[in-house]
Amino acid sequence: MRYLQSIGEYFLMLKGVFGRMTKRSVLKELIFKEIDVVIIGSLGIVSFLSFFIGAVVALQTALNLNNPLIPKSLIAFAARQSIILEFAPTFISIIMAGKVGSFITSSIGSMRVTEQIDALEVMGINSLNYLVFPKIIAMLTYPFLIAISMFLGIMGAYTAAVMGGFVPADVFLQGLQEEFDPYHLFYAFFKTFLFAFILATVPSYHGYYMKGGSLEVGQASTTSFVWTSVVIIITNYIVTQLLLS
Repeated sequence: MRYLQSIGEYFLMLKGVFGRMTKRSVLKELIFKEIDVVIIGSLGIVSFLSFFIGAVVALQTALNLNNPLIPKSLIAFAARQSIILEFAPTFISIIMAGKVGSFITSSIGSMRVTEQIDALEVMGINSLNYLVFPKIIAMLTYPFLIAISMFLGIMGAYTAAVMGGFVPADVFLQGLQEEFDPYHLFYAFFKTFLFAFILATVPSYHGYYMKGGSLEVGQASTTSFVWTSVVIIITNYIVTQLLLS
């Protein structure tokens, strides 16, 4: 019953987010602030992880290609498919659940503890729209981050495979182009938009409805990361089943 109550509260929260709107000028400033903190602030860690994940995928594929009958271009093909279909959209989203999700939960939770949310309500401001709506709009730029992740992942794979002497550069580029299906990009970015919505709303829910003091803020951040990751993984399975099966 507790889980059903939480799910109900989550959807009621979403209804409240799109209810009474805050002034457009205020929302505009909040949205750009969220983009700077959530998206721009995550470029460094996403770039670092993506490059080395791509490199590891290429190395693992190259080191396990023992059959001389298997073409070396398969290294690039396997790296491309792994990075575009799963590693960039899903793995990076789970990392973001820890970085961005915890930040969102703790920031809103701290406002709840210090009664700033109550002050917003007293002033006649829709606190859900003021706090959560800018985060949702800011996360619409999240696919841009995933596109960078895909590019750097493939660059990492190229660097590891070619510079490591596992495959010539022209063969690697040939493998990147083999049997490329643009639908896979649609699939990756479609689920990225869903993950972006989850990353903005699930942590916000845990921060907005938390109770207690500063200790509970930390606990809410941990719970937020766990449940955001769970929802992302379940959504990933459902979307994959619907779009790729």
